[in-house]
Amino acid sequence: MALVVRASGGSDFASLRAEFELPESFPAEVLAEAGAVAGDPAEFAGGREDATDLPFVTIDPPGAKDLDQAVLVERRRNGGFRVRYAIADLAAFVPPGGPIDREARRRGQTLYLPDGNVPLHPPELSEDAASLLPGRIRPAVLWTIDTDSGGEPTAVDVRRALVRSVERFDYETVQAGLASGEEHPSIAALPELGRLRRGLAVERGAVELQLPEQEIVGDGDGGWLLAQRPRTDVDAWNAEISLLTGMSAAAIMLRAGIGVLRTLPDADPGAVDWLRRSASALGIEWPGETSVAELLAGLDPERPESLALYAGTTRLLRGAGYTAFDGNDPEIATHAGIGAPYAHVTAPIRRLVDRFATEVCLAVTHDRPVPEWVRAALAELPDLMNASDNRAARVERACLDQVEAWILAEHVGRTFDAVVLRAEENRAEILIEDPPVLGRCTGTGFPDSGRIPVRLTSVDPVARKISFERA
Repeated sequence: MALVVRASGGSDFASLRAEFELPESFPAEVLAEAGAVAGDPAEFAGGREDATDLPFVTIDPPGAKDLDQAVLVERRRNGGFRVRYAIADLAAFVPPGGPIDREARRRGQTLYLPDGNVPLHPPELSEDAASLLPGRIRPAVLWTIDTDSGGEPTAVDVRRALVRSVERFDYETVQAGLASGEEHPSIAALPELGRLRRGLAVERGAVELQLPEQEIVGDGDGGWLLAQRPRTDVDAWNAEISLLTGMSAAAIMLRAGIGVLRTLPDADPGAVDWLRRSASALGIEWPGETSVAELLAGLDPERPESLALYAGTTRLLRGAGYTAFDGNDPEIATHAGIGAPYAHVTAPIRRLVDRFATEVCLAVTHDRPVPEWVRAALAELPDLMNASDNRAARVERACLDQVEAWILAEHVGRTFDAVVLRAEENRAEILIEDPPVLGRCTGTGFPDSGRIPVRLTSVDPVARKISFERA
């Protein structure tokens, strides 16, 4: 039975918002500019392709209003696929150097908290005028990517357009439709292309860790509970469309010698050797010719030893950042976790860098100079985004720690079943499966993997700290 904490007695996130100095609203000048630019979509028609007849659909978490992407996947007569990916055109609403632009640079990205978001852009834009809401004509940046029968891209086009989404889906609804054979025609080809792209990702060396993801959800009665975020095939396939677009964008920018990439250096050979020793200790066979990506793709994520190896593999994925370049080769051009060069261009409502990277792609593919306001911002974007990513990670972890502490506060002394993720001499990182809690446990003689009983020894809701010992 899930443990629930009621939202009473101060069980909200106001103190956390204050601790991280999260803004409660937008400055008046930002709201005024947002009101001024959120005009009639017909005002954006000049120079845009009319793609309002294409039946785009969106796939987002339930209740989402900040809809960045709309997708249409079709089979082509030659056996390949045509992906049309419409991305919200934030640059159409954000005057360079104006109040919205300055505030967005300060925020960096939308922060998601259980009791409400801290948006990158004013809701008048992010949840209305710029959002790809169903039935509404919206300005968008339309990516058209043709692939061969194996899923490899053969042609890429990017241009400004007007689009109109016909349906808003969430992941579980799409998954259920596919299972029942009642999938929407606009995404009927998504499973086949998604599987092909997943296979190509493994061939590239992309590293996917199927660790359980914690999620804070309301219980419908004013309380919070922890759950494991479901990992559906639709999640993976939809992510592959975004990755395909981001890799296409990176290729465009690298050919032009200007842009900003999302990068991750290759893992140190010593880290890979360490992972091989870990696999051996866990009893996981790792043939010498098998890559890390191939090994991970073949593991059963339900087995404790697989979870332990996933946790260890995070050592290979350290050092992610952003690399900007203009007229020179970037210091690092690839993302080791993806196995290819990659750029963020598919979430401009929620992430600052996407707006600038998209403008580079639009300019160079249409033989136009990159706008000066984009060039001027390139050098500062890595620092802005790194700081924003760091804050987002800290806020997310703090929210999870807080709810864990609230939920477990009345259960000190209770014994839970746990999976060992990483063992050291006198402590271990563990995963409690019900409720899904990540924590540290003290004791001795920890196995390298497997399930063990642990006892909750202390909870400090104010400091957001919990402690376990091996039972």
